[in-house]
Amino acid sequence: MARYVTISTIGHRSIQFTNLPPEEAVNKMMDFWTEKLDQVLPDMPDLIVLPEACDRYNGMETADKEKYYAVRGDKMLKFFSEKAKANNCYIAYSAAFQVTDGTFRNCTQLIDRQGEVAGIYNKNHLVIDETTKAGILCGKHADLIETDFGTVACAICFDLNFDELRLKYVDQQPDLILFSSMYHGGLMQKYWAYSCRAHFVGAIHNLPSAIISPTGETLAETTNYFDYITETVNLDCKVVHLDENWDKITAAKEKYGRGFIMKDPGLLGAVLLSSELEDINIDEIIEEFEIEILDDYMARSMEHRHTPENMEQ
Repeated sequence: MARYVTISTIGHRSIQFTNLPPEEAVNKMMDFWTEKLDQVLPDMPDLIVLPEACDRYNGMETADKEKYYAVRGDKMLKFFSEKAKANNCYIAYSAAFQVTDGTFRNCTQLIDRQGEVAGIYNKNHLVIDETTKAGILCGKHADLIETDFGTVACAICFDLNFDELRLKYVDQQPDLILFSSMYHGGLMQKYWAYSCRAHFVGAIHNLPSAIISPTGETLAETTNYFDYITETVNLDCKVVHLDENWDKITAAKEKYGRGFIMKDPGLLGAVLLSSELEDINIDEIIEEFEIEILDDYMARSMEHRHTPENMEQ
């Protein structure tokens, strides 16, 4: 059954720090984010994704940053929680936070429609200076967060370079990957989407931010004119290889017409199948027509390769 989720991502322009008193700086940051959120709220998104360190000023010296964070505390968290509850949406809020032992984490907190924190991801792979200069410690967990539209994985900035984290998500099979960052990642964004068979949402500080399909297609992207986008995607989908599935996909299309969608990114050999039907999900269509999903096809191919009689001596 079609499982739609409307997603907004905001790759905001920086606010330059101008020696404001910390309390005034926090209030100004709330005003800034009120304005930014107002750009996407008319689209009634289910999820809004914000960039890494979204409530930090550009150009802050360490001493100013420490004073600012001490006053900020959880005020911005409460601010975003109120926005999420008032607008019946999830907000992925990425920022530096101090934990009970006094150390810091670079984290994404996913706030739910009731304004509660549904889950927290602490950045696993830090740039070394984040620890040596900013006192931030590496996270050690990477668990999926449950939402009412599907499962969510998070990654932050430098994380995108490391297979250790990506392979955890390959095993966990999230519906969405939320990437809050100051670094774009280039080809790695599409590779993560394809590798994890998941839609990928990037919210990149001052750089193009995009929503990418599980076959690596860019569905929507911010521009030099607009630092925000909103797109509706269908999470009732599966990636399959075309080998041995051509006729099966054709037969499914003949039966279900517009209720069955096949999106071909070209050149990849794999396509994205989704159900637009109200009463039949994509897994049921796949089972009905005995379509082989990509992971099963690759596993079967690997097993074939390692069978002794199929390999040169």
